[in-house]
Amino acid sequence: MFEAIGLTKDFGTHRALDTLDLRVDPGESVCLLGANGAGKTTTINLFLGFLEPSAGEARVDGVDVRADPVGTKRKLLYVPEQIALFGELTGLENLAYFAALSGIEERSATCLRQCLAQAGLPDAAMDRRASGYSKGMRQKVGLALAIAKQARALLLDEPTSGLDPQASAEFHALIVRQRDAGAAVMMVTHDLFRAREVGSRIGLMREGKLRRMIAASDITASDLERLYLEEMGRAFA
Repeated sequence: MFEAIGLTKDFGTHRALDTLDLRVDPGESVCLLGANGAGKTTTINLFLGFLEPSAGEARVDGVDVRADPVGTKRKLLYVPEQIALFGELTGLENLAYFAALSGIEERSATCLRQCLAQAGLPDAAMDRRASGYSKGMRQKVGLALAIAKQARALLLDEPTSGLDPQASAEFHALIVRQRDAGAAVMMVTHDLFRAREVGSRIGLMREGKLRRMIAASDITASDLERLYLEEMGRAFA
């Protein structure tokens, strides 16, 4: 569902992303790790069409994002670090609004409540104003939209930053469920432990380049930490 072919982005003389080649298939999750400025969020923004590549292609379901920016957006769901909801609306009303914007045909209250429940939002919270929601609850509304949309491709940019350990574990379990249901997942994170739990593969990025790609099943958490620190340390050598 996601494919980068020689994907490159320059900002003036600074190369933020350097000839990235990456493919994420349905039923697979790739977690991208790296320090700030490694090119992770630039990669996400290129797939979203928020940035124009300097060279190469970002494809969603085989379609170049530049050729069909609207159509490719319809095929995916983006979950940022902080999901913005309308505080005066309830969780259910927010989901109904975003479902309508996304062109989802089946958006009856019953169906949307089921999606919120599958995303882990408590029944009692669905009819409460979102102004009182925790960050974890807001992120679950975002995942409920993915469920309602039946999104086959998920882009996640630090979605659990700032969550407590329990909320983080719950959110990542939901991501795994979406992956196992056939979604292609690309997630940017700083959490090495969760990356190993959620990712089918783990990519280490530094200075705009994908330096390593590791099968999560082939590495222990301690070895991943060692490799990460080794790779990041080269930036200061």
